[in-house]
This record gives sequence, structure tokens and C-alpha cells, in this order.
Amino acid sequence: MAGDNPAIFFWNPAMQVARVTLTFPNLSHEAAHGMAEVIENDFQLDPLAVTINETDEAQNLWETVAWFEDDETATAARAHLGNPDAIIALVPDVDWVRRSLEGLAPVTAGRFFLHGSHDRDQRRSSGISLEIDAGTAFGTGHHGTTAGCLLALDEILKRERPIRILDLGCGTGVLAIAAAKALKQKALATDIDGEAVRVTFGNARLNRVTPLITAVIAAGLHHKVIKQAAPFDLIFANILARPLANLAQSLSSILAPGGKLILSGLTFDQLRWIKACYTARGLVPARCIRNGNWIALVMVNPKTKKRSGKNFPERLSAGSTGSGWEDA
Repeated sequence: MAGDNPAIFFWNPAMQVARVTLTFPNLSHEAAHGMAEVIENDFQLDPLAVTINETDEAQNLWETVAWFEDDETATAARAHLGNPDAIIALVPDVDWVRRSLEGLAPVTAGRFFLHGSHDRDQRRSSGISLEIDAGTAFGTGHHGTTAGCLLALDEILKRERPIRILDLGCGTGVLAIAAAKALKQKALATDIDGEAVRVTFGNARLNRVTPLITAVIAAGLHHKVIKQAAPFDLIFANILARPLANLAQSLSSILAPGGKLILSGLTFDQLRWIKACYTARGLVPARCIRNGNWIALVMVNPKTKKRSGKNFPERLSAGSTGSGWEDA
């Protein structure tokens, strides 16, 4: 489709804000490439970036666009290149971050209503609203895996009220925050990525559940905070299929009698494999939610052994690091 195939040929890492474009229109693909190389390699020009874009697929027409800091620099570049037909234009003053967020519509998953800061005015009077913006960590509710986990949580909450909660691979912390907000219970969120832990704390503050969220950097399930808090009545593990398979024994061992384990990050064709990994450890499948090709699988620990009386740990902000979930 026209305009869908940009190619960046040059980028100045010390760039300022690009305010003006210099466009060479109606070129062949080869000519557009050639013009981009000329601009890039000419030491007398100082563009912030150079791109080529397809403008007419049917006629195979392309354009070369050079980005400059101001009109004076762009005008000088046009004169230097000797092409008076090149078009100089101001770059629109657009908040591209806000524009991209506006493309993320709110998501409803049972009682949960997930929205970005740009849709704050759409919050419902009933149910539980969660404000999570797209950013540097996974999990806004727009992905099928996160939405499936929230639907599974909604079903569980219709029948019981888990007390000890773990969100393994928390990303934005949306699942831990949703459970904490719905149950008014503490939740432990862990991730191998320190940025995810930072984002989780920020989202906990934004959703007014800071006292209820403990977030730590942890690879797998070896962290002492996880061991101290186990066994769990509810565990979210929204990661990927292979780590889920590798963690089957460890996750099953920290799930309390009658506890629910919500597994996601797996596709429909991986369902039988992951289900077998956990049934082999004595868990029983209770619910399967499909969202497109993504699956949220709920497993139950049917055992009736005596519950531990350990206290939930105090809120922490840092912990161990490791090579990944396979360390479990």
C-alpha cells in the first residue's frame, strides 16, 4: 500500500527536533534510493534523517524525504542539490505519543475495564477500572493473553476470594493490580526485568493500590520473597510456553491446596503440551479461555494438605537477577 514502506537510510544520533522536510517527489524506486545516498554522503548537507516512501503503488512512484532542523538549512540543501522542484514543508506539531495511545481503545474483561490515561473520562461507574498506559513493559490488556487472564480472574472471583497472590512475569503489573484492587488483598509481582518492576510500582501508585503491591526482580521462583510467601491461592504466569513447561514442577509445588494457577502466553497449538506438563504434576484443568489464537488455561491443585501459616512479606523494591525463567 502506498506510504506503507518507509526506509530510513540515515539517522543523526545527536539529532535535534526535525521541524522541516525537503521532499523529492515522483521518483522511481532506484532514483529514490540514489537521491537518499547522495544526501547522506554529501558532507555539506546535515540532515537529521533521510527516508524513502512509496507514494503510488500502481505507478511505482517513490519520494525521498530529508528532515532538517529549520527552514534555512532545508533551503540551502535544496539549492546545493540543484533541484528547485523539491518541496519544503513544515513538520506538523503533533503529539505522536498521544496519537498512538488514542489508537488503543479501552478493553472490557468481565468486571475489569482497562483504559489508558487518554480515556480516563470513559471509566465506568460500576466494575473495576484499571489505568495502564502502553510503555516499556508488557501487558496493557490489549493483548489476548492479558485479557484472557483477566477473564479467568473474573470467573474465579465469582466463587472464591484468594488471599495469597503471585503474578510471575508481571510486566506492567496489571494482573497483580487487578487482583489486589478486586480483593483488597496484597499481591506479589515478580519479573526478570527491573524496568517491569519500576513500571509496576508506578502503575500501583496510579491505581491507588501501592500498599497492596510487592514487586521484586526475580528470575524463576528461587527468590526468598517468593519462598516466604508460598503457598499461593492464586498464581498468574503470563509468560511463554517453553518457560511455562520448564516451570511446571516449581509452580505446582508452590500452589496451595485448592489454589488456582492461570497460565497464559501460549497459543492454541501449544495447549495440549502445557496442559500435559501440569496434569503430570497432579494439577487438574478447570477452564480454558481462547482469545484469537491465544489461550489462558486455569489449573487447580486438588490436594488437601495443611496450609502454611507464614506471613506475607513486606513490600520490597529490588532483588536478585538471573538469566531467565529457566533458572527456576
